[in-house]
Order: sequence, then C-alpha cells, then structure tokens
Amino acid sequence: MRDAGGHRGRGLAKTIDWSLVICWLVLILIGWANIYASVHATEEGSIFDFASRSGKQFVWMISALGIAGLILFVIPPRIYEGASLPIYLFVIGLLVAVIFLGIEVKGSRSWFAFGPIRFQPAEISKISTSLMLAAVMSQLGYRIGRMKDFLITALIILLPMLIIVGQSETGSALVYVGFIFMLYREGLSGWLIFIIGMAILLFILTLTASPFTACLVLVSVASLCICLYSGRFKWWLIICVPLIVLFAFLPDIFSSLAGVAESAVEGEELMVRRPIFTKIKPLYVLLGLTLLSMPFIAFQAFRERNMFTHLALISTIAGIALVFSVDFLFNDVLQDHQRKRIEVLLGMKEDPSGVGYNVNQSMIAIGSGGLTGKGYLHGTQTTYGFVPEQSTDFIFCTVGEEWGFIGSAFVILLYVFLIWRIIKDAERSREAFTRIYGYCVACCIFMHLFINIGMTIGLMPVIGIPLPFVSYGGSSLWGFTALLFIFIALDRNERKYF
Repeated sequence: MRDAGGHRGRGLAKTIDWSLVICWLVLILIGWANIYASVHATEEGSIFDFASRSGKQFVWMISALGIAGLILFVIPPRIYEGASLPIYLFVIGLLVAVIFLGIEVKGSRSWFAFGPIRFQPAEISKISTSLMLAAVMSQLGYRIGRMKDFLITALIILLPMLIIVGQSETGSALVYVGFIFMLYREGLSGWLIFIIGMAILLFILTLTASPFTACLVLVSVASLCICLYSGRFKWWLIICVPLIVLFAFLPDIFSSLAGVAESAVEGEELMVRRPIFTKIKPLYVLLGLTLLSMPFIAFQAFRERNMFTHLALISTIAGIALVFSVDFLFNDVLQDHQRKRIEVLLGMKEDPSGVGYNVNQSMIAIGSGGLTGKGYLHGTQTTYGFVPEQSTDFIFCTVGEEWGFIGSAFVILLYVFLIWRIIKDAERSREAFTRIYGYCVACCIFMHLFINIGMTIGLMPVIGIPLPFVSYGGSSLWGFTALLFIFIALDRNERKYF
C-alpha cells in the first residue's frame, strides 16, 4: 500500500492498536457474564436466551461488533473533522426533541421509544461533543487562553450539558465536567480546576455546616492565594490568620452576647430563638468587612498591575453568590430523590431502608466477596436480588461479590490500562484533532468509571450512570463502542506511515 507521495504504508495488523480492541472485547464479555449472573435467578433460560437481559445484551454485543467494524474499515477517518459541526447540531436537536417526544423513565424524560427498542441521545452526545471540541481546538491559531476561544469551547460543553440537566439526567450531565482534564492538557490554567473544586467544597460546607462556615473558608483561601501570589505570605500570617481565628469564634461570641441581652430584657422564653440570631449576624459581619476591604485591595492591585488579585476578588464574589444560591439549587433545581441521595451520602440523614438501600446492599455485596469472591453464580446478594438495578448501574457489586477483591481489581486495572493506552496513543499523535479527541474519550470513560464505582461503594451519590462496556443497555454499549473506535480509527490512520 502506498500513499499519495508514493511512500509504502503499513499493513492492517500493524496499524490498529489491538491492545485497545482486546481490552474492549474483554470488558464487554465480562459485562455479559455478570449481567447473566445478576438476572439468572429471576429470568429463566440460558445466557443466550433472547427473552432475558443477557440474551438481549448478546444481540447488542454483536451489533456493537458491527459498529466497530464499520468505523474501522468502512467510514473514512478524515470525515469526522469536517462532519463534526453537523453531527453536533443534529445531536443537540435530538437532545431537545427527546424532552418533548421522549418517554419518562424514573423521572427522567431522556429516552426515545421505538416499540421494544429504547434509545438515549445523551449516550451519543459525548461523541458529538468530543468531535466538536477536537475540531474547534485543533484549528490553526486557537489559544484556550484567549477569551473568545475559551468562551466558544465552554459553550460547546455547556450547551448539551444544560439540555441534559433539563431532561433530569443530572448523572449524564456530570460526565461533562471531566472535559476539564482535556482542557488542562491543552493549556487551560490549573486555577480553573481549583475553582471548580472550591465550588464543590462550598456547596458541601453550606449544606452540612452553615453559610458562615463556607464563607469563612472562602475568604481564608482567597486571602491565602492573593498573599502567596503577591509574595506577601508574612502579611497573611500576621494580619489574616488572627482575623480568621477571631471570625471562627464570632458565632460563639454573638451567641453569648445575645443570650445575656435576651435573658435580661425578656426572660428565658426567647432563648429558643438565639440560634437564628447567631447564624445570621456573624455571617453579615464577615461579608460586610470582606466587601468593604475589596476596593482597597483592588486599588493596590491596580497600582501593582496585579491581574491575579482582581480575578481572585471576582472569584470571591462569585463564591459568595454560590453560597447564597445553594438553598435554591438544592431545593428547587435538584429532584426530590436526588436531594435525598445527597443527604444520605453527606451524612445529613440516615435512611438504610429508603434511598440509602441501594448503596447499603451494594456495599454488603462487595464486602461479602472477600478476597476471591463467592464464585460465579453463587453470590447470595446477587442471586436473591437484594441490590436493585444490579445489571445496570450497580453491575460492579456483582463483580465484587462473586469475583472478590482480586476480580474487582482486575476489572479496574483493565479500565486503567484502557485509559492509559488511549492517552499514550493521543500523545504520540501528530495531529491535534486526534490528540484532543483521544483525551476527550479518556475523560468520558474515567468519569463514568469514577462515578459508577464511587456510588456502588458509597463515595458518590446514586445518580444513575452506567459502567462503560459492562452495564446492561444497548444505548450505552453502542455509544461507548463508537466513542472508542472512532479514536482507534483516527489513530490507525496516523499509524499507517509511522
């Protein structure tokens, strides 16, 4: 085989990264076996019975092989870059249409139904978004540090993400946060990742502690960052630390003062209202002093031409706004079952027989597997159906119970190898489009892996997200297969002439 310049190309066996193909094949076979293990007690028939979930999964596996072959050997890899915009717009149209035309499943309107076949557009939106990001960010002259380019990139990610949130599919939308790792690889400042982490921390602190605690942490971190960047760490130790300590005791001080005043004037009956007073007033004092000091800090930063301080002040104001928005976001944006799951996860409520039942039974199943597991088809939690959704969102607890720690570690290591190999191939790529798309693929798989396994062991809220290639479902398997094999095809196109 020769290219247009007359150079001899490499053969098929040497251009495909077979390690990725084999890893994909092993994972879907593991998924198929565990799907059968999770349903064999309730669905009679063999693993090939098309009336059971394992039989249906087998059909989807065969069709996934067809999708992989079509992408590898029929569709020209060069078409993806040029077709990225039409594909992206088409999928956005599907995401919007499913809100009005789709069926409702477990409170989420994100599925199209064609007779017995269901299709979830959110599964392919990861592909279209990844292709669009790769096409835009690989253009000549693109710089993520330039505001125009950054805003376009953010819009590409946020548009499908917000539409998916509108479908009440918070779990699928959360996967898009993973693209930040790709953006960091392409030159995005690590401060943005830090800001996102701080936003999550403020949200949790506001829920579990108080708005005052969240704002005190925000002001402490912001002042530390400003002083470190300006080379004035001594100022932070001498001025900021004493003030932070003083503010930390402010609620107790106000509580004591309020108690004395109320008991002296109106008696002991009003003491029950004291907690409200002590929560609100210290917060206002802290925010008042913080906002009053900002013009002086901003003026000093302007004299020194210190843009970082201005950005830190803006971020602090945004953080304060977030703290006061938590109540609205938690009570009005999240659905009731999502709120309950977060409350159980954060220890705000104990509900082992309600919303915490899934996680509790999942952890029992995984823990009971021990080192080597109970043996295939011998898991009691699995066989007797104690874990709901065990063939889909909680498929990993089947692995943990029947294969034990060794089997669970083996599955996780397969994913680690898959992600590592994708990143390695992406870094070796000569074309920015292939590299960026490869990182997008790695980010999507990592986020699904992290969230899914995290919720089965009680580290993440239960948000209904499949384990790639392993969980039951045609949309998920087809979507992840196409996502992965488009990268393998792009990589193969570059390997031809290495």
